[in-house]
Amino acid sequence: MNYPKVSVILLNWNSYEDTIECLESLKKITYPNYNVVIVDNASSGDDVKVLRKKYGAYIHIIANDQNFGFPGGCNIGMRYALSEGAENLLLLNNDTVVDPDFLTELVKVAESEPLIGIVGSKIYYYSHPESIESAGGRIRWWLGHIEVYGKVKDVGQWDEVAERDFVYGTSFLIKKKLIDRISFMDTYFFFGVEEYDYCTKAKRAGFKVVYVPQSKVWHKKGASSSKLPQFPEIQDKVKNKQGWRQYKYFYQFFRRYCPPVLFIVPFVLHVTLVGSFLFFLSHADFKTIRKGGARRLISLFCWTGKPRFPY
Repeated sequence: MNYPKVSVILLNWNSYEDTIECLESLKKITYPNYNVVIVDNASSGDDVKVLRKKYGAYIHIIANDQNFGFPGGCNIGMRYALSEGAENLLLLNNDTVVDPDFLTELVKVAESEPLIGIVGSKIYYYSHPESIESAGGRIRWWLGHIEVYGKVKDVGQWDEVAERDFVYGTSFLIKKKLIDRISFMDTYFFFGVEEYDYCTKAKRAGFKVVYVPQSKVWHKKGASSSKLPQFPEIQDKVKNKQGWRQYKYFYQFFRRYCPPVLFIVPFVLHVTLVGSFLFFLSHADFKTIRKGGARRLISLFCWTGKPRFPY
């Protein structure tokens, strides 16, 4: 197996404790040819100072003077990594813990075929280590329904390497040649929807997006969003950019990839949840509904609160 240089890019924002736990797990990985780039998105505390003191030359820190959002911060890290000769770029959420072989497994699949542009890990919930948050997913365009494979206990149902419409940006390896073709992530999506957009853009350019279940990552879902109330200026910025239920983002998303004018159909179906309702009905039967499908249907309309588990 070849070991092309991989730059692991972490975005930090007022969460050096999470970043430290992530870095400690990264130090145990088996992949031999990687470096770590941390982009601090204008933390208000001593995050940069603490991380530099603790990790020294193991990391390279870029300290932003303002919060550029998730894609903007990642783009800054990716530009630096490419200037230093990286062949693959791994976007990794700083509120994660990784399996020792996670990067080796990603690179193995990424290098197996020239048309593969993005590979993603199997993402578990940190608080429920045997439950899958995401195994990638599928976009059902005319229903406006974005189906995430996950939110259930792992019983081997998604244990095969497979193409996907998208994989989560939680652990997201991008090959350099894909960036050469389609450029960086769109900073319009300040916080959310960016992986749907970038994966779709890659697929429309002829590349494959592939899910790699042997690459395992545990994610503290909501770690960044839970801090937003402590920073009203950033919280207001996020809300203004997203709109209600991220309607501004999804308007742009469906407009970009669906036919002119007709894109309104999947957009409306998505933001009203009608598309999800129709998808559920088309895949349900009376036995499923009697066993709790109705409760699941109701949960579609509860777009606030903590993740729900079916057991």
